[in-house]
Amino acid sequence: MKAKGKAQPVAMTGGMAIVEALIANGVDTVYGLPGAQLYPLFDALQQRSDAIKTYGARHEQACGYMAFGHARSTGRPGAYAVVPGPGVLNTTAALCTAYGTCTPVLCVTGQVPSQFLGRSRGHLHELSDQLGALKPFTKWGARIERAADAPAIVNEAFRQMLSGRPGPVVIEMPWDTMAQSGMVVSMPGADFPPAPPPSPTEIEAAARLVVEARRPIIMLGTGAQHAGDAVLKLAEEIDAPVAAFRGGRGVVSERHDLGVSSYVAYKLWPEMDLVIAIGTRLEMPTMRWTGMMKMHDRLPGGRKLVRIDIDPAEMRHVLADAPVVADAEAGTDALLKAVKRMRGKGGPKPAERKAARTHIAQVKKATPADYAGVKPQVAYLEVIRDLLPDDGLFVPELSQVGFASYFAWDVRKPRTYVSEGYQGTLGFGFPTALGAKAANPDKPVVAVTGDGGFMFAVQELATAVQYGIAVVVLLFNNASYGNVMRDQKMGFGNRIIGSALQNPDFMALAQSFGVAGHRVASPEALRPVLAKALKSKAPVLIEVEVPQGSEASPWAFIHPKPVV
Repeated sequence: MKAKGKAQPVAMTGGMAIVEALIANGVDTVYGLPGAQLYPLFDALQQRSDAIKTYGARHEQACGYMAFGHARSTGRPGAYAVVPGPGVLNTTAALCTAYGTCTPVLCVTGQVPSQFLGRSRGHLHELSDQLGALKPFTKWGARIERAADAPAIVNEAFRQMLSGRPGPVVIEMPWDTMAQSGMVVSMPGADFPPAPPPSPTEIEAAARLVVEARRPIIMLGTGAQHAGDAVLKLAEEIDAPVAAFRGGRGVVSERHDLGVSSYVAYKLWPEMDLVIAIGTRLEMPTMRWTGMMKMHDRLPGGRKLVRIDIDPAEMRHVLADAPVVADAEAGTDALLKAVKRMRGKGGPKPAERKAARTHIAQVKKATPADYAGVKPQVAYLEVIRDLLPDDGLFVPELSQVGFASYFAWDVRKPRTYVSEGYQGTLGFGFPTALGAKAANPDKPVVAVTGDGGFMFAVQELATAVQYGIAVVVLLFNNASYGNVMRDQKMGFGNRIIGSALQNPDFMALAQSFGVAGHRVASPEALRPVLAKALKSKAPVLIEVEVPQGSEASPWAFIHPKPVV
């Protein structure tokens, strides 16, 4: 007699056991490139195409970045599958990017047959200690030895990927095991223990600093992306500007009175006496505005620091006067309640609140004039911003326009600015945008890329056409790696090497892939073309011709002069 409610063992291959476990954990999309060691997995994906969609790609690196774009734009895990050895190594740039941006990405890969593990016999795609090779830029990794073990190990992968500070994980399965059938007991998806509540003692100490502060500022990172309501309420309670460099942008709209760009925050910085850092490494004040701080340093200028971060290890890097180890939303909400309680019914005087808001508004209004000379990048960004809806996704490649977007693009919704983080991975943009669009089919997605970065994944135009992924690619063609060429001219006696590019005819290239192509040479010419492209149900490539060396440097606004 069967035990009531208890799942019974079912015969299935190792590949099917993995797929069923993915489905149990809410995965509805896999990005992948099939190969010998993964045939059983892809066969299972085909059989379960009613519950999980698979996007193929033309290069493994694109699979990793598509999963990254999926996760980065939704907050949900992105999953991809590639063969072991050279296949999985081709995705390491994407894994590094996911690791650096705390993005939940699951890599599923194969292994040599069980009897060849650790024998160094030179079997197809053999890699000595594959999991060890991936360890420096993944949170966790495991091998599945039997089909029966797949549900528990996949669940553990999700727990590791999503608990604490999120990040990429990897699971592997030997070639033979993936094809063999075993008796598998299905399990529900992973359960997650609740994050520990904020310590009342830590919250009280932090609230005391907030109440005493004259000019506080809130700085955000990726860890705050889910905490928008709580952050905005705190900001409005204390009249603090809210800023982020990359990962935390859009948590508070930069259209809001208190939402400011990184450069506006830099201009406000000298008068700030308290930083409330939520889910961020504090790259702006510790690496870009004041010079490289040493580990265990405190903020310069006598500023106090309140840090809310889920990862206690992060507290070692920049010492906080009031560290709060907690989830961003729970910690911010608790801090807000404590601040309100300490302030009592009175709170700051209306005149003080008005003066703070007025000053922030004045600086915001004046700042665009500072970087208006970053031409033509800022003018192009203004056109794109005018046309892209607030919830449209913007993916800035490492390019002159992408760099300018760090300070000259206002982000209005969470997860709509999909950046590469500190890895600075050239070539990430186009494939990342494909994953973002696949995960958000009803939202427009614009990939801004340079000619150099675009060619890293140009073959994925075929992927976009095959699967109807309607990304709009804005390809700024300056026939160079623009930043490299500028540095060689200015810092190395104009000795140019490897930075001038001979490009294909991008319009002919687009046509050969079956992609609609357009060529423009000014912001005014871009406007009608982009407006039409954003309504397209198919991918569109817009080449923007930019004379080589004509773009003004954006770096004075990304690495401004140090201030105390």
